[in-house]
Amino acid sequence: MIIPRVPVQHRRLLPDRRLTGPTPWVIAILMMLTLLAAAAGIGLARSANAIGDAIAGRVTVQIVTANPVARAAQAAALRRRAAGEPYVRAARAVEPDELLATLGQWFGSEGGDDPVLKSLPLPALVDIDFVVGGDRAGQMARLRALVAAEAPGARIIPHAEWLGPVARLIRSLAWVAGGLVLLMSAASAAVVIMTARAALGTHYATIEMLHLIGATDRQIARLFQRRIAIDTAYGIALGSAVAAAILLLIGWQWSGVTAGLAATASLGPAGWALLLALPLLAIALAALTARQTLLAALKKIL
Repeated sequence: MIIPRVPVQHRRLLPDRRLTGPTPWVIAILMMLTLLAAAAGIGLARSANAIGDAIAGRVTVQIVTANPVARAAQAAALRRRAAGEPYVRAARAVEPDELLATLGQWFGSEGGDDPVLKSLPLPALVDIDFVVGGDRAGQMARLRALVAAEAPGARIIPHAEWLGPVARLIRSLAWVAGGLVLLMSAASAAVVIMTARAALGTHYATIEMLHLIGATDRQIARLFQRRIAIDTAYGIALGSAVAAAILLLIGWQWSGVTAGLAATASLGPAGWALLLALPLLAIALAALTARQTLLAALKKIL
């Protein structure tokens, strides 16, 4: 008598369905927010550094002599004398047309062709950059003496006085963004820990049976770790895709900004490399967190 073979249906210890539980979706949201916060922090940090480099050692001398001919002559003489000083890296006289164009942006006149603006007694400006790494106090003292000799009554305006607070604020916001990245990374690890403990609680009876037939804690942990890592990877991939779409949209809109402080904000090659590495680091962190949590919990079961 031949007994027909009945096909055996293999049941998995953990469900094999994708994106069905809450873990992948929560991880996806956290990953998206982490990448956006990281991108904001990198952009703000680069902007603060760019502003700091631009204003470090730069001053503008404002010549306000009433006579326009004397004003122009003093500006030209000051530029020539400053350019020959060893503590000065560069000296440039701001052209009247450039000054009118800048003022025209504030008064709604493109190109500064407003006759009202042209009739205003505008000061002469000379931008001076100090040598990098020099004694700023000594450089300023020597420049004041030079200005007093060539353009009496002129004002010296250090750029750091009015742009320095802006750079510090932007740098503070970058640190806040970095703190948010750390907090959301900790939240993602907490989600993995809760998922691992919930999985052990749900399959407690099966784990006891596996222990009785000789399975070790590492073997059981490896089984649960693989399932949790796959769920986490799906969530990280989904969140990364959404974040990438948002960043590309913002970058496309940002490409039209060519002037002002906003134009200094960018990610750069190193920033993009860090953003690309974050999802991989997140997967590795999730796998390590799940393994350590599972091993610690299995030791307490039996």
